[in-house]
Amino acid sequence: MKISAFDIRPGNILEHEKGLWRVLKTDFVKPGKGGAFVQVEMKNIETGTKSNTRFRSGETMEKAVVEARTMQYLYADSTGYVFMDNESFEQSILSEDLLEGQTGYLLPNTEIQVNLHNDRPIGVELPSVVVLEVTEADPAIKGQTATGSYKSARMETGITVMVPQFVNSGEKIRVNTTDGTYIDRA
Repeated sequence: MKISAFDIRPGNILEHEKGLWRVLKTDFVKPGKGGAFVQVEMKNIETGTKSNTRFRSGETMEKAVVEARTMQYLYADSTGYVFMDNESFEQSILSEDLLEGQTGYLLPNTEIQVNLHNDRPIGVELPSVVVLEVTEADPAIKGQTATGSYKSARMETGITVMVPQFVNSGEKIRVNTTDGTYIDRA
């Protein structure tokens, strides 16, 4: 599917230079002289290399056809992260490179959207919010419960989230998966 250079958005998967590239950032530039262009920062899905590419206003790009399939995250082992297709019950192993820092939000037996290109997994789409249990939290500092101060807390998946002073170990909280911030108690 062809798209105009001005329609490229972060998160798009493009077929460019015989590879699949995930768009990280776009910047529309209209210089004083010459034609407008779009500066695109992309990451190659296979190799992990980054590229800054400039597309002129008249250019079109080939947008990769990506199928989203609901799969259940089962477990992680030395080979990678194991997902099971909810329809065919086939298991797929995704490497940590494909998950790009999203592993801290994966809990066993949760349903995740896995993106496939030509029946090959190329990444996942997490839900916007996940519920995680606090396993370690710094003790609250007496007298600071009324202020907006935060403390670090370790979640059951191993990530660290900044939480308000009143959150303690053993509590469940809701965490935003896009930026890793505390939302509220679950």
